[in-house]
Amino acid sequence: MTMEKPVPAQESGSEMNAVEEARFDSAEAANAFYAVAKQRLLDVNKWDEVAKLPSSTFILCDASGERTTRNVQLGDYLKIDIPGPGTSTGDGYDWVQVEFIEEQHLEGADIMSFRVRPTDNPLSPEKAIAHFFDDAATSTFQVKKLGNVVTAEVHGRNETPNTHTDHILDNVRNTMVGLGAKIGASYPQWKGLVAGIAAVD
Repeated sequence: MTMEKPVPAQESGSEMNAVEEARFDSAEAANAFYAVAKQRLLDVNKWDEVAKLPSSTFILCDASGERTTRNVQLGDYLKIDIPGPGTSTGDGYDWVQVEFIEEQHLEGADIMSFRVRPTDNPLSPEKAIAHFFDDAATSTFQVKKLGNVVTAEVHGRNETPNTHTDHILDNVRNTMVGLGAKIGASYPQWKGLVAGIAAVD
């Protein structure tokens, strides 16, 4: 049985990697902080508080698209409020769905991962990708403990602007936001998030 890789192969478009680490003097301290960082990762509704820089607002929604306050689960949606104009397709938001979530316990390592992919707006009858990237793109969010080091990571793969919607203004907006992300405009947001998750208070 082949284990699914949390971070897909890079095949097209752009990619992004943001990583922050915290080092500890003992395995016990690293284990304790891993639990803290993992909770920060999974509590999506608090990401804008955790992030060290102002960023988009992430709202966790269940499989029917309704807001929920629990930790993220497989099949959930993340409703994203990006500064600036939103999409008509997404009712002003960008939407992604959780397609993979897993915690691995390996020899000398623990890894918590979940991956999202652009999707349609679950609250709309229109079946069209409601995100500035097309649905080949993924974002994988991880917390890892390797020995006495805990890292928080975000990995974007196969990022290409979503320019094939039925809404001309959405296509223009998605092109601008997508190209901005491609040249690094979104990197400070993700770097701020991983820095917040890995921050030792």
